Amino acid sequence: MNSRDIIKANLEHSGAPRPGMTFDRGRMNDVVCGGPGDPAGYTQKRWTEGIYEYYDDIWGNLWHRMKEGCQVGEVCKPIIEDWSQLKDLKIPQFDRKLAAECYKKSFDKSPELFRIAFMPGWIFAQARYMRKMEIYLMDMALYPDELHILHEKMAPVYETVIAAASDAGADAICFAEDLGTETTTLFSPDMWQDYFGPLYKKLFDQAHEGGLSVWMHSCGQNRGIIEHLLNAGVNCFQFDQPAIYDFADLSSVLKKYRAALWSPVDIQKVLPTGDRKLIESSAEAMFKSFNGFLICKNYPDLPGIGVKDEWDDWAYNKFVELSSGN
Repeated sequence: MNSRDIIKANLEHSGAPRPGMTFDRGRMNDVVCGGPGDPAGYTQKRWTEGIYEYYDDIWGNLWHRMKEGCQVGEVCKPIIEDWSQLKDLKIPQFDRKLAAECYKKSFDKSPELFRIAFMPGWIFAQARYMRKMEIYLMDMALYPDELHILHEKMAPVYETVIAAASDAGADAICFAEDLGTETTTLFSPDMWQDYFGPLYKKLFDQAHEGGLSVWMHSCGQNRGIIEHLLNAGVNCFQFDQPAIYDFADLSSVLKKYRAALWSPVDIQKVLPTGDRKLIESSAEAMFKSFNGFLICKNYPDLPGIGVKDEWDDWAYNKFVELSSGN
């Protein structure tokens, strides 16, 4: 089996010879990732004022960050400060052909690897920025009609990009939406189903019809909606905090729906401890719980979570050791 076959076997629960591996710094890696480029006519604006850097995004939100601080920052001026502005919202326009070419440039560099097409955001992930998170959550109770209209306006952006990913020969799409706190989801499962369920199923069905599996990153405790997401069509969860879940329970659900887990050793409770024994035992627990549908990875910003390369290597080496004896 080559790398693509190994990832597909883990996704399909079809007897993978080892977990998938997606590690940087010259370590084992079975995937290649690409993006669609920018929408037509968009060039990001960036400028500094005092200690802050400001920039816009493709939807028109204005962000700021401390120049000496984090890389992203937060929205300081959302594009929809009042719902009366919804009717004038300008929707980013991706050119399907150009987006496909952009994806293909990345994929063609490593034809033997599994090809993941990253999405330029997603419905909830971007809509919350357009109102600011704390306002958006109130909107879910106070302005349901406006939110439904906003979500429907956004969906064609992702339809175009999913089509481009399929045109480019991608194997999967991947998007990121952090839906949980430390203990539960940001909103009820019923609210998720009302606001997102049918729309997401439509988008996931499009991906599946185009030969693409659906991969989703989400931080926090999402157990309450995992089965909603699986029923809608998610094929692989990318969790950076796997220790927030009960492994036996999560493994049982993923087996039931024939879905995979793409995850590093937990970046909150385990890797930052620098405790080699804990890190290695956690890698072993992941391997034993999810082997056959596991894709192991590193976290891309180790300094951001206070983790040394050596600590990350302990997890990687344990995964390799266990895989070689599988």
